[in-house]
Amino acid sequence: MNKTTVKYPFLSKEVEIYERDNGHKIVLAHKEGGLVNISTWVRTGSINENEKNNGISHFLEHLMFKGTHKHPAGEFDVLLESRGGIVNAATWKDYTFYYVTLPKGENNENFNLALELHADMMIDPIIPHNEVGDPFDLNDKNIGTKRERHVVIEEIRMREDQPWTKVYNACNRAMYTSHPYKRDVIGTPQIISQVTQEEIMNYYKTFYSPNNMTTIVVGDFNHEEILEKIEKLFDFSGRGKCETKEYKIDVPTQKTTYIENTACINSAFLMFGYLGKPAHDIKSCILLDMISIILGEGASSRLYKNLIEKQTEQIFNMIDSDHYIFRDGSNFFIQGNFLPDKKEQAIALVKEQIEQLKNDVSEDELLKAKKKIKSRFASNAETVSEIGENIGYYMTVCNDLSLVTDYLDIVDKISVSDIKEAAIQFLNINNATISVLLPEK
Repeated sequence: MNKTTVKYPFLSKEVEIYERDNGHKIVLAHKEGGLVNISTWVRTGSINENEKNNGISHFLEHLMFKGTHKHPAGEFDVLLESRGGIVNAATWKDYTFYYVTLPKGENNENFNLALELHADMMIDPIIPHNEVGDPFDLNDKNIGTKRERHVVIEEIRMREDQPWTKVYNACNRAMYTSHPYKRDVIGTPQIISQVTQEEIMNYYKTFYSPNNMTTIVVGDFNHEEILEKIEKLFDFSGRGKCETKEYKIDVPTQKTTYIENTACINSAFLMFGYLGKPAHDIKSCILLDMISIILGEGASSRLYKNLIEKQTEQIFNMIDSDHYIFRDGSNFFIQGNFLPDKKEQAIALVKEQIEQLKNDVSEDELLKAKKKIKSRFASNAETVSEIGENIGYYMTVCNDLSLVTDYLDIVDKISVSDIKEAAIQFLNINNATISVLLPEK
């Protein structure tokens, strides 16, 4: 087993990374206190899906809690939550992760129980047919007992009714030509209604392989003892490795793409979308994070001050920006809710604010962005849960935890000219995808 260490900012001891011969990674991080966080990150999400099984990663996440050969469905949650544990999971484009945070308990009683249950769930889910439910026709009104697939379908339908989901999905799909990122993580009712228990189990066996999984433990514990337990509990006997799929990274559109849709709504929505650099390009990602802060995060941002506070005629009800970072490239978004009869003015005003940023950034704005981004970075070392999630992100999406060691130094060295050059590079209007959602006439 190979061991490396990383000096993680704000932690008193180096983080230990162990890679087993089968590829399974174990990360142990020291954080004083009585709480412990255990998580396993699986390097799969919608990135490994296609048009026929889109949403299977998220569906599987639900089904992982439906019991193992040792523990029936529901026991995992009951045992841990009764001990003060917080149990949850999440699926995104590059990953699916499962975690539990709880007090260690006397003589590590809770800790050891959580570790055993967590490993059992990750290694031996039975995904029983009666929990999945039979495939069914969406048009059939006479459905018998409803199971987990119906829960997921209802979740999808609730999101489909949200205007922001509509405008985002249209923008996201148009930004990409072939990359799997173009699909919605949650999938569609049509696919979830038909996917079989066998297909789900085959997906699990393919992607929940040892070299695709990273188990992270954060807290105050004996590292040698816990390392030995994880090795024993995560028994991958007979399970092969998974090949990491590589996808052609889409380049930004070379001519502004405009999409307009309608829905039964009263106000209008817009979203500008741009493609950025991969997650391992830390400096480019930091620059876009800082641009997002300056341009559209909070009441002191340019978009809020200039398009809401200072406008003599109301056009926008709200407007902000965001930056999502992925393995194969980031997404930068500007999103707003505006008056339906002001579409042309709304789009023109957003374009104007972007162009101004390319020509004029103040030292005060740069300093504010640096303070905010440093504060966020520091907050990721406040609790065992935040530390575990940040480590999981760097290990799974960036594939390199050592990148955290350079983060603050990169932030300190960024200048006003760096911000303006990044805005010119990444926010070219010819590379923009603009999605608009208007009320039906």
